[in-house]
Amino acid sequence: MARKSTMAKGEKRRRVVVRCAVCRAELNEVVRRLSSTAAERAAAQRKSARQPRDASATRVGNRDSADGPPRGYRRAFGLSRVSLREQARAGFLPGVRKTSW
Repeated sequence: MARKSTMAKGEKRRRVVVRCAVCRAELNEVVRRLSSTAAERAAAQRKSARQPRDASATRVGNRDSADGPPRGYRRAFGLSRVSLREQARAGFLPGVRKTSW
């Protein structure tokens, strides 16, 4: 089980990313646009640098929704490999069976 403070920090990062997504996309568009002047690009880069670090989507990590460990995450289920195995064995995931031979 991951620490609750770590899981809360991840949720806070997700909220910041959602809140700043529109502004961040507009600034990135100004920087990428070929018709932008050098002054517009520099201003957009300065404004982007003033945003919180956690506004970047790359700072959000995937965590197991049940226990919270960050490693072995399976995107299709939203679980870590350990939780996926436990829940598949218990029959909580429809259509998923633990293999055995």
